[in-house]
Amino acid sequence: MNRPFLFRLALAALIPAAAISVSNFGALAQSASPSPAPAASASPAPAPSASPAPAASASPTAEPAPAASASPAATPSPATSPTPAASASPSPSPTAPPAASTTPSPSDVPVKTADPFGEEFSLEPKKVVMVKGTANWDSAFDTLIDAFKALNTVLTKQGIKPNGNMMIVYTSTDDTGFTFLAEIPVDQDPKNLAKDMSVGKSPEGKALKFVHRGSYDNMDNTYEAITNHLDDKRLEAKDTFIEEYLTDPLKTAEDKLVINVYVPLK
Repeated sequence: MNRPFLFRLALAALIPAAAISVSNFGALAQSASPSPAPAASASPAPAPSASPAPAASASPTAEPAPAASASPAATPSPATSPTPAASASPSPSPTAPPAASTTPSPSDVPVKTADPFGEEFSLEPKKVVMVKGTANWDSAFDTLIDAFKALNTVLTKQGIKPNGNMMIVYTSTDDTGFTFLAEIPVDQDPKNLAKDMSVGKSPEGKALKFVHRGSYDNMDNTYEAITNHLDDKRLEAKDTFIEEYLTDPLKTAEDKLVINVYVPLK
């Protein structure tokens, strides 16, 4: 990795459907039955014999009853078939809600990527176990990982759990590398620390918060944006800056890192 100039610039500058009606057959059958009634009135002289004959004709007139039976054939039952067609129409309606349910998922994307940039923040001091170190720019990330491993080993052996995220505090930089403090928050003091380790407090005070996502090597772009932000706002930063690792650098792939960058202000 080659980032000397950008880090120096960072330090120097800082440093959001149809109705169907069919019922005329009954009316037609009844209109056929009145026609025998005038026939009965035409034969009053042959009275008794003629009247039975129409009575017999009444039996044919009963045949309209079959005509009425045709009414059972009354195709209203097919007329009920449109209701299945109506039942088919509800089926599309359930399909519409799933389509609506898929729309929220894309809308989540911009929410997840809305990271603060230059947000005012107040750093609170925490008890930390720390180790001092020096690194070259070419092997910077490996050096930081080694420092975190050393601190983690001490805490694991003594059964002490970290009380916060791992941090790096940059104390100075130059063309070849930088000096730093690797810190892990704790709620109790570890014992038997190595000479380059100690217990102390993390930085405190007013700062600006920025977020970096991705590998450590790609932080050059983040620090360049930070420097431009400070210049635009005409803000003066202290001669240090802090990286808080929201993802565990000992378990997370380097290109999946999420790091808060704090720039203390004067």
